[in-house]
Amino acid sequence: MKPAIPKGTRDFSPNEVAKRNYLKATLQEAFENFGFQPIETPSFEKSSTLLGKYGEEGDRLIFKLLNSGEKLKKADLEALKANQLGRFSNSLSEKALRYDLTVPFARYVVQHQNDISFPFKRYQIQPVWRADRPQHGRFQEFYQCDADIVGSTSLWQEVELCQLYDTVFSALGLTGCSLKINNRKILAGIVEVLGVEDQFIDFTVGLDKLDKIGKEGVYSELSSKGFSQNALDQLDPLLDFTGSNDELLQLLSALLTSSEIGKKGIEEVQFVLTQVNQLGLNATTLDLDITLARGLNYYTGCIFEVSAPAGVKMGSIGGGGRYDDLTAGFGLKNVSGVGVSFGFDRIYLVLETLDLFPPSVIRSTQVMFANFGAETAGLIQSFVRQLRIKKIRTEFYPDGVKMKKQMSYANQKDIPFVVLIGSEEKAQGQALLKNMESGEQTSISLENLISALENQLKA
Repeated sequence: MKPAIPKGTRDFSPNEVAKRNYLKATLQEAFENFGFQPIETPSFEKSSTLLGKYGEEGDRLIFKLLNSGEKLKKADLEALKANQLGRFSNSLSEKALRYDLTVPFARYVVQHQNDISFPFKRYQIQPVWRADRPQHGRFQEFYQCDADIVGSTSLWQEVELCQLYDTVFSALGLTGCSLKINNRKILAGIVEVLGVEDQFIDFTVGLDKLDKIGKEGVYSELSSKGFSQNALDQLDPLLDFTGSNDELLQLLSALLTSSEIGKKGIEEVQFVLTQVNQLGLNATTLDLDITLARGLNYYTGCIFEVSAPAGVKMGSIGGGGRYDDLTAGFGLKNVSGVGVSFGFDRIYLVLETLDLFPPSVIRSTQVMFANFGAETAGLIQSFVRQLRIKKIRTEFYPDGVKMKKQMSYANQKDIPFVVLIGSEEKAQGQALLKNMESGEQTSISLENLISALENQLKA
């Protein structure tokens, strides 16, 4: 059988892993510079921890783990007979792969609340899994990189998270990213004014699909959910609006004069916009986008989404927002949180597309010693050890095969220098140092070999 991997997953070559490590290190440095601390949670959680937190569509994308052994006897066969497939499926599984890092983080906070100093700032870089249809930039297994603060309602946290995005993108040389902001309270105010308060979730889920199905598609979906033509007509100016942040805020203020929650959302967004603009951003722009909804149900305040620079075909490369009630589902009430996620794999693809990975990211072997057999192997190993102690990446070709094959190996790995010490060189107290790029060979005394290699690598 021909070997293959599941759709939506990937293998990574040594060069790809080196680039991913560079991206991860850049994120970690920024997170820690902002005072975030790392945690890790299990790859899978109890199904009850995850289900019901992401909305109906999110729940459908959760990978469930099949029970094994005696637990399979718990299967609800009556549900199967009644064609209640959802109930039957749930009876076969008590655990699921994590869909994101936010819900497991909320569970972590509640479980470890007595050991945490609030406000608690954590970052997490781990894989997540979603049973989504694989396509460019969308995988079934991918990394998320989250930074969250729980235990504070201060809007300064939102301001800091905007700066965090800008800091990371600046460090990566990724300029021209578009950071969008909205507020779920504004969206709640809109449905209140439209007279459809009980359909808030339908509204946000439909609005979240605007970039995929267009305005007419959104209107069609909302109509099917019972939205009147009058409600859609009132919504139309907002979806078609083009103008500055201040002009949009004025339009919203006029529309939401009768909605207290809507006015609160406007006030929160205005504070963040004002403070961020005063502090300034280097690599990103910050704009109010009233069509931004973030489909996940747990958001309650400011929400964010980041788009790649113009000209790069990619979905959002980051997003997040304020959530006031997430820990309440695990028994801890009145703990507000806010966080953002960096789309690790999508950012990687953007950096690759724009050729923004520094050449120094690929940390290949710097020096290779050719193998001339047992007579010189011991001497060579002593040099290998000395170079490794000096943090010079060194290897000894393991087999005494033809020199052509050894040189071919060095070329394939882009090893810049090869050292040749055969029986004749050993007897003369010399080594041949070959520059693989120029092809030049230099004779160097064995006692000066280490210092000569250090100097060559610094040049």
